Amino acid sequence: QVQLVESGGASVQPGGSLKLSCAASRIFISLYTMGWYRQAPGKQRELVATATIGGSTNVADSVKGRFTISRDNAKNTVYLQMNSLKPEDTAVYYCNAVSPGRAYNYWGQGTQVTVSS
Repeated sequence: QVQLVESGGASVQPGGSLKLSCAASRIFISLYTMGWYRQAPGKQRELVATATIGGSTNVADSVKGRFTISRDNAKNTVYLQMNSLKPEDTAVYYCNAVSPGRAYNYWGQGTQVTVSS
């Protein structure tokens, strides 16, 4: 059974930093586009950042300059470095793996990030 296990979520003050990790098992992330999504209470899930098989990355405009996605294929893990956190970044953050053509699409269980003073 494929598993994506997120970790690193916590409660932090505005301006703080967190690094989320997503460890994959039973898939090789080198064959997938990896992404981070988030869902705040009462809102739809939204894309935060993606890292393609070829190594290119993209982040949402709302987090550009503050968040960075990276992948370590050898460790089968993808990361989300989050700096200068704002209260509006509060959400459950989900890891996603999608194969070319979207034949396979996997989700983690989510990790809570709360930004509050």
